[in-house]
Amino acid sequence: MTSTTEHVSVMRDRCVDLLSPAIAAATNPVVVDATLGLGGHTEALLQKFPHLTVIGIDRDLDAISKATARLAPYADRLKTAHSTFDGIAEIVASFGYKHIDGALFDLGVSSMQLDQPERGFSYSQDAPLDMRMDRSQSLTAGEIINTYEPGQLVRILRTYGEEKFATRIVESIVKQRAISPMNSTTQLASLVKEAIPAATRRTGGNPAKRTFQALRIETNDELGTITRALPAALELLNIGARLVVMSFQSLEDRIVKQLFVASTSSGTPRNLPFELPELAAKFSMITRGSETPTDAELEENSRSQSVRLRAIERVAA
Repeated sequence: MTSTTEHVSVMRDRCVDLLSPAIAAATNPVVVDATLGLGGHTEALLQKFPHLTVIGIDRDLDAISKATARLAPYADRLKTAHSTFDGIAEIVASFGYKHIDGALFDLGVSSMQLDQPERGFSYSQDAPLDMRMDRSQSLTAGEIINTYEPGQLVRILRTYGEEKFATRIVESIVKQRAISPMNSTTQLASLVKEAIPAATRRTGGNPAKRTFQALRIETNDELGTITRALPAALELLNIGARLVVMSFQSLEDRIVKQLFVASTSSGTPRNLPFELPELAAKFSMITRGSETPTDAELEENSRSQSVRLRAIERVAA
């Protein structure tokens, strides 16, 4: 997948279906694609709804550039912002809108970033330990590996990578960086492999996967950004508008699930035999639990394998 034409947007048709009712019902609908990427989801929405305006947000200037070129036929209905998506409220306001008719979040690293080895997201090809989704920020994975205290590194690997051998891996990192700074993806991947017991290496895919995930999350403050962004997105929704979120690992999905459950729960005390209108839930779940791709999509796009989709709708002001 090296070009926009080859890029396959995950669960594109399902996302469009979920967002459609509110868009169709609005006179001048506005939807936020909070993770514009290469613009596949936005393209499908703009094609289907000639009266729709999309605000596309991305922290990666390369993505914005490629998506803008791809979406040139819809330039009059596309607005873009270079930002992390926790700036959604300010961005929507900056374009002159108070509310929106839908929002889509496609979490995690993008296909474009994975397909550019020099970005440092992949452990299968040698590159600097970068992992910045926004290359204008200063903090890199290499800086984390070489400067963080051992206790901080152990916490990151355990919390963000769910890595049970975090202590062993960090001990190896500390020994290596005392000799010379580490700044190679394959060097780190080899070090992780050597630090993990041989019996464990034989199962569960590449043993570096969890460490790379943890470093990527820390480098980009991914979970913090999600935690700040989703409540802000809910506040922006008009009645009938929906928020659709796709997560690609359990830590992301847990945040989404907890927020959606809390948002759809009534505040009326359980011992009351009737609902207090002022405490009634303002949102309703659209999906029962999380949805996964169809078998046909999994065949077409292997990167959709781990996705979990959840959707929620505002039902009251």
